[in-house]
Parts: sequence; C-alpha cells; structure tokens
Amino acid sequence: MKVLIVEDDSTLSKNIARALTAEGIATEAVFDGLLAERILKKEYFDCVVMDVNLPGKTGFDVCRDFRNFNAATPVLMLTAFSELDDKVKGYDCGADDYLTKPFYMRELILRINSLIKRNKTQNIAARGNDTITVDDIIIQPGIKKVFRQGSEISLTRREYQVLMKLCEHKGEVVSKNDLVKEIWGTSFDANTNTIEVYVNFLRNKLDKPFGKNTIRTRIGYGYYLETE
Repeated sequence: MKVLIVEDDSTLSKNIARALTAEGIATEAVFDGLLAERILKKEYFDCVVMDVNLPGKTGFDVCRDFRNFNAATPVLMLTAFSELDDKVKGYDCGADDYLTKPFYMRELILRINSLIKRNKTQNIAARGNDTITVDDIIIQPGIKKVFRQGSEISLTRREYQVLMKLCEHKGEVVSKNDLVKEIWGTSFDANTNTIEVYVNFLRNKLDKPFGKNTIRTRIGYGYYLETE
C-alpha cells in the first residue's frame, strides 16, 4: 500500500509518515496543493491524506479537481475545524472521511485501513455488476456514471454512495443511521442531519429536474427508492 500525505506542517507530516511506515505502509509527502495535484495526475496511491489549509491550492479545491479524473482513490481530509458545514463542504468536494486536529495516530491508521478495504470491496462489487436499473435511472457501477432519461447526472462521490446503498435495498427502507454507518463507518461522528443534506442534494439532481419522486421518505424510519 502507498499513501500520499499532503500536509504543510512538516512536523505533523513526518509524524504521520513515521506512523504509517511502522505499519508497513509506504508514503510520499508534499507540502503544497499545486504540487500534490501534479503528483496525483502521475502516480497511483491507495489513499490520500490531505490537509484543508494548504499553500498554492486548498485541500478542498485539490480534492474537487482530483475527482474529475479519479473517482475511486479514497481521500481523508485533515482540518482544524469540526463544524458540520465544513465537513459537508469536504464531502461535497469528494472526500471520503474527515479527521479533526488534533487526533490520535492510531485512529488515523484505522481510518486509512478502513477506507482502503472499503474501496477494494466496492471495486470488486462494481466489476460483478455492469448495470443497475431503477425506474428510468441507469447506473453503471464500473465507471460510476448515472443516467436518467438519457441524460447523465453528475453526482459527487458521497451522493453516488448514498444512491448505491438505496439501490442495494431497492424498494426497502434504509434507516439514516444505517446510511451513516455504511458510507462513513462507525468512526464518523456525524448525526443523521448529514444524510438529510445528501438526500436533498440527490433529489435536486435526480428527481426534481425530471418531475420525479423516486427517492422517498418513510417518516420515522428512513429512505427508499420507489420502484413502481
């Protein structure tokens, strides 16, 4: 495994690299957002650990642009902020997890391993399922693209994961807590309001422009896809 560390605090960067190396994980470190972007276009990494506040280009912007050519590699954002709005912004840029400073190195390692394992599992599942159809929605997991009535729908990584989880239980109610645990893992300290935000994003992109109401709410229980 190889992890890219994008952190302008040299002491923290060295500490992260030392902790990962002790776990048998190879690392490469950069201190600038623009340099990180160039490296990400040239090299493959199993995971990216990236600070939000970077010189040259912010972590949010690097992550957003990274998702234009790589939708699979997990990104874990580091930040000094813990507000929900900052987390939602990070996830909307395509981040997979969020860790607030200061943090324990052990927790960072656990989250990195979890992200890498989850990504491999999702890739295997995607290869075994070429097309998913719900109503007039067509999903191609192998290339992570979504279409409705012939139009491609541009979804962020999180929006796509929420949709895929609902598709796995097509027609069945999935609770907000189950969505949080499945997509962010048990270590994520979000409340169910986070899921409400992403379901609203999905509806605005997938339902409203087409006059549909496929993503339904079962009040007090969760969400499901209307399949009829």
